[in-house]
Amino acid sequence: MTQPDRQTGIPQDPAAPPERTAVTGDERRLPRRKRRGEKKMVPDAHFESYYGKPVLNKPTWEARDIAGYLFLGGLAGGSAVLAAGAELTGRATMARSTKITSLLAILGSLVALIHDLGRPERFVRMLRVFKPSSPMSVGSWILAVFGPLAGLAAATDVTGWFPRLGRAATVGAGMVGPAVASYTAALMSDTAVPSWHDGHRQMPYLFVGSAAAAAGGMAMITAPVHETGPARRAVILGAATELVANEVMTRQMGLSAEPMHQGKAGRYLSAAKALTVGGALLAGVAGHRSRTAAALGGAAAVAGSALTRFGIFHAGVASAEDPKYTVVPQRRRLDERAGATTGV
Repeated sequence: MTQPDRQTGIPQDPAAPPERTAVTGDERRLPRRKRRGEKKMVPDAHFESYYGKPVLNKPTWEARDIAGYLFLGGLAGGSAVLAAGAELTGRATMARSTKITSLLAILGSLVALIHDLGRPERFVRMLRVFKPSSPMSVGSWILAVFGPLAGLAAATDVTGWFPRLGRAATVGAGMVGPAVASYTAALMSDTAVPSWHDGHRQMPYLFVGSAAAAAGGMAMITAPVHETGPARRAVILGAATELVANEVMTRQMGLSAEPMHQGKAGRYLSAAKALTVGGALLAGVAGHRSRTAAALGGAAAVAGSALTRFGIFHAGVASAEDPKYTVVPQRRRLDERAGATTGV
């Protein structure tokens, strides 16, 4: 019968040479001390691919479909929140414009999603069951609830029919709006793509801030200056939230944030940051005095939000194509676990 080693508690193999321990049936490994003068017989592996293929399958989504879906969904949700506020505070023109923006944006978002799915019935099939653990399932039901409310709110405002019903629909859409703006962050993060998954903690805040800036910017374009005070504040607050969340996210992501600063993604995100900051400055400094400044600031905020979604999309694709963004963090985590287990 084998006796456990006093130091490790791991049974010794009786057939092993003296003073050597054969570890069997246990995932823990003792750190091997390098002897003096010992030469490395095998060079360190430099992982580039798995038999010439990427570790992860590249996302098959088209940028215009999915990035457009992300942007338009955020614009729809943010506009619904502004529409509810404008409705309750007597800003009639702004309420109407944001309701119409919300409806058109959610329709565009659905068109982009269905185009990516290939057939409309695939979206309907996702509504047959509700899975709280699936961001796609939850998101489908959020859209199914939000779409009719946004449509009813806009239709009753334009026609003047059933004003009480229209107000209830407007408030309802405003309540669901934040979920519409943020669930796509959970959808992107719930994947194995490094630059999406590793930012799962901050990405919802980034998406909500971006949505608020886009919605406020569109309201600044479509509504009179004297009614757009809440829209200007939404641009400023949304831009600040987006920029802070992005900074915190990229710092905590480590290596997987690298694609966000390179190539197409880097160019998009750099331009997005400049436009977002410019839009917020115009909204705060001159948006309340000049219709032209308000429109320019609003357009910059909308464009910045769109480029943010496209930049994040392309960063994820780039991180899936390069195996190092998958392998290096995995090795680091394994080394940390091994160090914690052995106390080294």
